Amino acid sequence: MKLSDFDYDLPEQFIAQAPIEPRDASKLMVLHRDSQQLEHRIFRDISDYLRPGDVLVMNTTRVIPARLPATKSTGGAAEILLLRMLTPTRWRALIGGRNIPIGATLTLANGVIATVIADLGEAEREIEFDQVLTGELLDQIGKIPLPPYIQIAEIDPERYQTVYNREAGSAAAPTAGLHFTPELLLKLRDQGVLFAYCVLHIGLDTFAPVKVDEIEQHKIHSERAILTAENAKIINDAKLAGGRIIAIGTTSTRTLETAGILSAGGDPSHPHENQDVCAWRPVIAFERDTNLFIYPGYKWRTVDAMITNFHLPKSTLMMMISSFAGREFVMRAYETAKQEAYRFFSFGDAMLIL
Repeated sequence: MKLSDFDYDLPEQFIAQAPIEPRDASKLMVLHRDSQQLEHRIFRDISDYLRPGDVLVMNTTRVIPARLPATKSTGGAAEILLLRMLTPTRWRALIGGRNIPIGATLTLANGVIATVIADLGEAEREIEFDQVLTGELLDQIGKIPLPPYIQIAEIDPERYQTVYNREAGSAAAPTAGLHFTPELLLKLRDQGVLFAYCVLHIGLDTFAPVKVDEIEQHKIHSERAILTAENAKIINDAKLAGGRIIAIGTTSTRTLETAGILSAGGDPSHPHENQDVCAWRPVIAFERDTNLFIYPGYKWRTVDAMITNFHLPKSTLMMMISSFAGREFVMRAYETAKQEAYRFFSFGDAMLIL
């Protein structure tokens, strides 16, 4: 398929620059795959579409203060964007600034020193710090890495976290979860909706554009994902009992589908080669990197419905939801969203794909 198949025009005024308050007051577009119909609701109305026995799957990752302002040995400015911890002192990162070769040192706040030890291509580097970047230290020297299309500087950092975050490790938020409030989650629990949790720490692919014309040639980077045995059992029991598995966001989706492929003995690196689905054990517990790349032609194994935001043109996330709902239906939904003044991207509105 062509990269241009997933392109669309989006004037800047549609890009949300700040979160709406309260969280669950955002718009919700409901996409019915069976009837190809669209509905327009408010996010808190999502309870009207969920049934007792359904499982909401949440990615509990927490965004770390991954933007680290730095100074080069020459006195020039630089910036480190942490992507993934390799050891307590060694990280993969994106480096902003000119002439930062292997061996270069960068000085951060509090006197922390970072040394570039490997060039991983383009702006990506492997960096060794002279001390462990504890959570307390990162809070002191780092900033939450808001997406580049958000121009407003003063935003409460907690507003770029889900209310159910637990595990620090992401360079970006699982934004579909930003719409949930504690009150809405309690309401859903009280009506019999079940909760399950996974972790996927969001890294480089949030920032890496697709640069090939044939999307099948795109190489997606790996991200760390975890589904525990306890949560796998919740999902399997519910699915076998007829409940739906509803992924909150593309990161939960990627984790769940990875678990489904592994359960059937497949390889997430080659998801289009193995079409099997394990009928008696839809998912298995796992903790590993996943480089699962979902695009049209993929056979869905686990996810029955999806909550997601409106994504960037030509992104792997557009490809994923096009695989789930159908490209033409998704493109029609996006054009309708512009006509109805929906807000796009991280702080924007949401869709529920049924």
